[in-house]
Amino acid sequence: MALELTDLNFQEMVLDSDKPVMVDFWAEWCGPCRMVGPLVNELHDEYQGRAIIGKVDVDNNPEITSKYGIRNIPTILFFKGGQVVEKQVGAVPKSKLKEKLDLLF
Repeated sequence: MALELTDLNFQEMVLDSDKPVMVDFWAEWCGPCRMVGPLVNELHDEYQGRAIIGKVDVDNNPEITSKYGIRNIPTILFFKGGQVVEKQVGAVPKSKLKEKLDLLF
């Protein structure tokens, strides 16, 4: 299961991480988010120990959602060294997410 990222732990878990990070911005009511969610959880298991894979519920974390200008969900941001290096908006196949994640190594 992907890590639950919040306004309170985002700095520590994402920005200060020495590993690549993939963050799924989602909401419970979002249909495409429910399609992507299981893929994000699978990637969390597959990249265990090599990357941080987490999810931000946009309804419960307005600070971080606003900071990164999230307007459409799902939006997936890829971080390396605390910086956004790649972005994916909308539902995509798992292979597309893996491709972008693998570029961070």
